[in-house]
Amino acid sequence: QVQLVESGGGLVQAGGSLRLSCAASRSIFSSNAMGWYRQVPGNQRELVASITSTGNTNYADSVKGRFTISRDNAKNTVYLQMNSLKPEDTAVYYCNYPRLSSREWVIPHDSWGQGTQVTVSS
Repeated sequence: QVQLVESGGGLVQAGGSLRLSCAASRSIFSSNAMGWYRQVPGNQRELVASITSTGNTNYADSVKGRFTISRDNAKNTVYLQMNSLKPEDTAVYYCNYPRLSSREWVIPHDSWGQGTQVTVSS
């Protein structure tokens, strides 16, 4: 029962750009904030960027000024425009959103999709 499908990753040279897409169900986009996360093997997933249901955004310090998160509610899709890519950006990128469960916001461990690989060469 996949609810989120990432796409758009690939191999790019340092300084290049990629645009990631995350297709979601309409119910997810009705009232949820969305986030882009990334993970390098052996490391924890980190939140890269987030966007609320009303369009407010936040970014990790490491990507500020280079990445832009956006959402198209008509298409039920969230995007991550990545510019000025660096080798340090190499990771698997995932989209997801927090759920309110037992009065806490959580992301279930089994809710993660396959992600999309971004590889930046030097």
